Amino acid sequence: MLATSEMRLQRRTVGDEQIVSLARLAIDTAFQPIVETCTGAVFGYESLMRGFDRLGFDNPVALLDRAAAVNQLLPLEVMINSRAIAKFAALPSFETRTLFINFDPRLIPSGRWLTDELLRYLDRARIPASSLCFEISERVDTAVVPELTEVLQAIQLAGFKIAIDDFGSGCNGLRALCDYPVDYVKIDRHFIAGIDQSPRRRQIVKHTLAMAHVLGIRVVAEGVETEAEFMTCRDLGCDLVQGYYVARPTTSRDDLHATYPHVERAGLRRVASGTLDSMLIRRQIEHVEPVSEQADLEAVFDYFRANPERRFFPVVNASHEPRGILSEQQLKTLSYHPFGRDLMKNKVYQRGIAHYVSKAPIVDIRMPAEQMLAMFADIDGAECVILTENMRYTGILSAASLLKIINEKQLQMAQDQNPLTGLPGNRAIRDYLEDVALDSSGDRYLCYCDFDNFKPFNDAYGFQSGDLAITLFAGFMKRHFVGETVFLGHIGGDDFFIGLRNVPRAGAFEALEALMDDFRTEVRQLYSHDDRARGMIEGHDRQGISRLFPLMRCSVAVLAVGNGMLVPDVNLVSNRIAVLKAEAKESEGGLAFGDFR
Repeated sequence: MLATSEMRLQRRTVGDEQIVSLARLAIDTAFQPIVETCTGAVFGYESLMRGFDRLGFDNPVALLDRAAAVNQLLPLEVMINSRAIAKFAALPSFETRTLFINFDPRLIPSGRWLTDELLRYLDRARIPASSLCFEISERVDTAVVPELTEVLQAIQLAGFKIAIDDFGSGCNGLRALCDYPVDYVKIDRHFIAGIDQSPRRRQIVKHTLAMAHVLGIRVVAEGVETEAEFMTCRDLGCDLVQGYYVARPTTSRDDLHATYPHVERAGLRRVASGTLDSMLIRRQIEHVEPVSEQADLEAVFDYFRANPERRFFPVVNASHEPRGILSEQQLKTLSYHPFGRDLMKNKVYQRGIAHYVSKAPIVDIRMPAEQMLAMFADIDGAECVILTENMRYTGILSAASLLKIINEKQLQMAQDQNPLTGLPGNRAIRDYLEDVALDSSGDRYLCYCDFDNFKPFNDAYGFQSGDLAITLFAGFMKRHFVGETVFLGHIGGDDFFIGLRNVPRAGAFEALEALMDDFRTEVRQLYSHDDRARGMIEGHDRQGISRLFPLMRCSVAVLAVGNGMLVPDVNLVSNRIAVLKAEAKESEGGLAFGDFR
């Protein structure tokens, strides 16, 4: 019977006056999970329409266009969205999730009525408004809708969240970022497809992320279909991902999960977050108890009275996402007004915390301190930087704390420098490797330099002569490798590291060979006349056996990471270099080269 009914729906032509009634029979709601990149935990769902084909339409847009043409768009959207909310409310732990629903800009003139209607549905389902996010597609030219700014402000003040959908695919995405109170940017699938193989796409997404995060906006990568795309988006700093790699849209609640194990496993293989910045930031973080945006203003005044030393409080929504800060200064006008307290209690006045929240930079706790400080400086009047971990509020940093972190970082980096050569040590080398592994815009050459036959020389001539050989090599490194594309490090003893970015291969090898030749020639002067004449020195190997050793030279293992290549795990670099290092020591010229694959 049901199958026959469906066939009839497919065959019949939808009457204009019946479009909403028939949609009630045919349309179903599918949810596609949106997950946190670091944990694989579900952050929310996008509501998608299914069953439009049973009404004779090729896609949801065609159905909505027809409804708009016959003046039925508003009741159709109310029906679709109310069903999505009811389905959302039936999910376990829905209170901590966000439902993303598409908002048709043609409904802007009815926007206030629609949001009021949805608020009633949410109230009955006991869902906070902050659990609902309206997606405004960039494909639609919102510039021709003059009421949009006013309606979006009203939507935000009501507690809803706002996302720009299909970012980068339309004509006014940057204008929307500038003019509208946006919470999320959803980067269009065009820029995500094959991002692991496309340096251009990575650069565009990287700069979109930087721009959004400065404005306190979180970023969703749409259409992630492979693990390689997911890992690239994660490493670039995308906060959330959505796509077939996570899960396909489904109409069945049983197919939805709290976490997706394959995403969680991939998330665990992230670049280590135990950097110097991360450790210093965690020491300085101030865990200020936030104010809920659902709290009333009277409770906020109690907060300030109980904490007279505080000038502001962070504000979070029901999901514990930061929304901005509430400053005491912003409330003084209302507080000092002779009828201020009466106005707060007046339901007609209806001013909640959202009316007084001001923007502050919202950043992930893993962001480098210098970048945090730059964001802080870019927002006039910012009181602090709000820190998140896995999208949730975790604390704040003041400007003074940021400066203290940067000063301590510089001090520790200075302490990490090798006292003999003045070159950066292992911590800086590790941070450089982690950075260069994710920046695939150009060829990179990672060079491990190690002296051959240094131990017998050091044993025979003493530590002072050994130190002279080390400082001699460091001096040649600084002579032959200069510029912003070069990183020089001293691993320890007679082991050194050279990192090169965006340097022609021929130029890299020419400089390395000159370094090796100069060192081989000059280090001979540290030997006695007799040892130089023999070209050999008597000494003991590591097993204590006496034998003759050639004069010292430096062998170099070079690992090339090509343009567009990402390194998912820095340990893979170490393992590959260890193999090349053995090859270099066995080779006649002392130079071994390999490509990272």
